[in-house]
Amino acid sequence: MAYTDQQKRQHILELQRYLYGISLFDSRIPQIIPCGQYNSETAEAVRKFQQIYGLPQTGETDSDTWDMIVSVYRDSIDELPCPYAAFPSKDYVSHEGDHGQLVYIIQAMLSGLCSAYDNMPDVAVCGDFDSETAEAVRAVQKKTGLPESGEVNCHTWNMLVKLCESPYR
Repeated sequence: MAYTDQQKRQHILELQRYLYGISLFDSRIPQIIPCGQYNSETAEAVRKFQQIYGLPQTGETDSDTWDMIVSVYRDSIDELPCPYAAFPSKDYVSHEGDHGQLVYIIQAMLSGLCSAYDNMPDVAVCGDFDSETAEAVRAVQKKTGLPESGEVNCHTWNMLVKLCESPYR
């Protein structure tokens, strides 16, 4: 059976996705947008990859280059988990009425604490900083000696993170 154009595009797309993933871990690799076309940007990313990893710098993907790209990609995603800095800054304060990703994380931590400790109120993990979330934050603040504002500032955030990391959970 012949190698179809569709199969070729799929293989190029897979190569581009690997290169894109590697570029997220290694800024020396130019970031490319996977499109399924072996364009000049793809050739340049391959050439740079080859240079960094000691392969002949052809800009073409031979079997040695392919094997190395797959290996580096898998090693990159298989490292220790990357820390995720979710709290915007030391001066930021999250409060009732806020919504979004940070609130989801705060609520997930509060919900986890509720599961670990009988005296912690539970919250819905919905991404909306509602009165229930503010009350759960106040409970954490009270139990840890922080001012009971119901808002999550840097001090409350750090306490939540440490409580969630605690081996006594």
